[in-house]
Amino acid sequence: MISKKMQDALNGQINAEMYSAYLYLAMSAYFQSINFNGFAQWMNVQYQEEMMHAMKIYDFIAERGGRIVLDAIDKPQSEWKSPLAAFEAAYKHEQKVTGLIYGLVELAKKEKDHATDIFLQWFVSEQVEEENNASEIVAKLQMLKDSTGQMFMLDRELGKRKAESEGGE
Repeated sequence: MISKKMQDALNGQINAEMYSAYLYLAMSAYFQSINFNGFAQWMNVQYQEEMMHAMKIYDFIAERGGRIVLDAIDKPQSEWKSPLAAFEAAYKHEQKVTGLIYGLVELAKKEKDHATDIFLQWFVSEQVEEENNASEIVAKLQMLKDSTGQMFMLDRELGKRKAESEGGE
């Protein structure tokens, strides 16, 4: 049985993951609106991953006999001044999510909830990957500066990303 305190914190993380999904879907829509369909595809895959993260926590709470309580999802930003600004925002957001995951790990340890601690280790590893992916794209965009041709090449490269269900990352 999961403690009420841990259950509430995990329910909060479901909301955070769904907000992340909503943010990446907004970024995908932004990129579509400025004809960067490869960047839009990358963000759409990110959206799908975040929904999978939310459902993973949802299922875990249920398996532990907890009560899932869904809360309202905040409206995400919908405009950025450039592709670089959008990816910088994505990177900053992933750093925030990492902090939330670390807080959950600390709570699980404090509560002596070994099952939740072990469960959360997957998310700790996942956040290393998430931050790395976003920071790598930020670095590439910073190198490109105003090179339109290279920007379109990066857009094409990022458009190749597929969701896990499609045989991707």
